[in-house]
Amino acid sequence: MRTILVIDDNQAVHVALDVLFSLADLRVLSAESPEDGLRLLENENIDLVIQDMNFTADTTSGEEGIALFRTIRDRFPDLPIILLTAWTRLESAVALVKAGAADYMGKPWDDRKLMTTVTNLLELGEANRALAERRADERRRRKQLERDYDLRGIVFADAASERLVSLACHVARADVPVLISGPNGSGKERIAEIIQANSSVREGPYVTLNCGALPSELIEAELFGADAGAYTSANRSREGKFEAADGGTLLLDEIGNLPPAGQMKLLRVLETGRFQRLGSNRERQVKVRVIAATNADLPAMIRDGVFREDLYYRLNVIELRVPPLAERRGDILPLAEHFLQGQQRTLGDSARAALQRYAWPGNVREMKNAIQRALLLGQGDRIAPEELGLPTNAAPHRVAGDEEIDRETIEAALRRAGGVLSQAAADLGLSRQALYRRLDKLGIPR
Repeated sequence: MRTILVIDDNQAVHVALDVLFSLADLRVLSAESPEDGLRLLENENIDLVIQDMNFTADTTSGEEGIALFRTIRDRFPDLPIILLTAWTRLESAVALVKAGAADYMGKPWDDRKLMTTVTNLLELGEANRALAERRADERRRRKQLERDYDLRGIVFADAASERLVSLACHVARADVPVLISGPNGSGKERIAEIIQANSSVREGPYVTLNCGALPSELIEAELFGADAGAYTSANRSREGKFEAADGGTLLLDEIGNLPPAGQMKLLRVLETGRFQRLGSNRERQVKVRVIAATNADLPAMIRDGVFREDLYYRLNVIELRVPPLAERRGDILPLAEHFLQGQQRTLGDSARAALQRYAWPGNVREMKNAIQRALLLGQGDRIAPEELGLPTNAAPHRVAGDEEIDRETIEAALRRAGGVLSQAAADLGLSRQALYRRLDKLGIPR
């Protein structure tokens, strides 16, 4: 049961509030002095405090209440406090609200308004505790991953990234092919590095080939090698990537660009570990862990007849999907700070908001370029949003439709924005009016 502590020297106030809150199944504890209230706070689990501002007869300065408020705020910084008094000057109340008080109400109070405020604060407190617990769990899991695995310096904070990295670590030791899918610039190569670094063949060679960076007629020679005279410019024998990666790992990036003949030979190597160099009749045997990466829609390519279905299923024993940066917003600021390490400049608040607001169609690679541009062309200690060079006519990122954004997402945005609604709205990709509607629907105080 949620508990409210009422600190007031008037017994009638305690009775009235006890009756009011009992109707909402809330437990009420009473204290008639600041000292009694602080003792109860030390010994009980209190969810919210309602405190008077004057405790000595004929006193109206509010100084006792101010001292009590500051003491509670120092000892219990996250505890919501409602100020309730008939005498304190409005200026003092406003100053305390700015200092962290949840609300200020005069006596006699409006029962309906007070109950609405208390209900909202208790719900927000529960949401904040749940969020804090989840973030603590995420931090513990990240630290456990860092202790147990070589993460190759990857930077992440979003829960989606944590799940991806955890899965990559767990499949690393399985001696099966892995397919890594995701858009360009999203970090597929870093996930491949994590798999290799934690695999049973991590001491072996790590060889990479970008199948999209070579003409189709040369990809087979790169993969399997060629004897002298195998093609016009082959003046001497050369080993291919599979031979170079024997006993280790081969990353085949942009696997969707592999031509049909290469697909057939790759399938055979995956099934038997055997292949022939171009222009040779001698079979060679290798043991290679294959990781394939692609930004292409391979199932669509199969339907179009340009990618072998049997090869797809042979490569796709385990698939890891790297989300675009727009789907892991929690990574944006940590990545930006990472790209600024060792530099003299920092991100200004408006630049941080711009980074959060932007949709990042070019993903992590685009962000790195934006930070480098700001470092090269900008001036001053703090980076301004215009120095990032982000398109001014680009549509902002939208988390979801107005009615789809949940309480947790909105409250997180409000905390990041320090309660500034216009900044929180920009972070969420909403207009201020749309954010107001959502706040009212969810009962979140403005």
